[in-house]
Amino acid sequence: MIARINISASLLAASLAMGLSQAIAQEDEAFMPKGGKTLFLELKDTPRAAELADIGHSSHTEAEWRSYLAERHKQLGEREASELAAYLAVNFPLPEGAVQQAGNDIAAALPPDGRELAWTQCQFCHSLFSGYLMQQRDVQGWRSIFLSPFHKNLKMTAQQRETFAHYSAINMPMKPADVPAELHY
Repeated sequence: MIARINISASLLAASLAMGLSQAIAQEDEAFMPKGGKTLFLELKDTPRAAELADIGHSSHTEAEWRSYLAERHKQLGEREASELAAYLAVNFPLPEGAVQQAGNDIAAALPPDGRELAWTQCQFCHSLFSGYLMQQRDVQGWRSIFLSPFHKNLKMTAQQRETFAHYSAINMPMKPADVPAELHY
């Protein structure tokens, strides 16, 4: 009887934890600005979707990507175009065969964007709210955080660190009112 209660309590705790994780993950979609990966994937729903394969094999500077996007994807706002241009400049071209290795799933083949990296990396050690979302730095300022002893050992590639730095410089700080109250800790 006691064993059943313990198992039931464990299952209930696991279910609640999973539900909380899902609720927090859903909050991610609701309040953090879209990252480059998300913005790139949204291009497939535009009249110029056929260009995605060409983009995947192209290498340009951030300024060149911004110009390209301004000419061809006028639906993107200034912040979105800047974010996508930075993501493309850091992460493209994709490695040869990346999409095929991912089972032809373009989303799985794309590197994580800054939002994904912030969400998965920043909360382990400190509050996402005060330690990240309310910080204002330029790209070099965000790069510099990786020089501190506790950030040096994060398991992030140089490319991921650069993606994170650009995303953060473009999108942070957020307004406190735009962040769910349950994350204000």
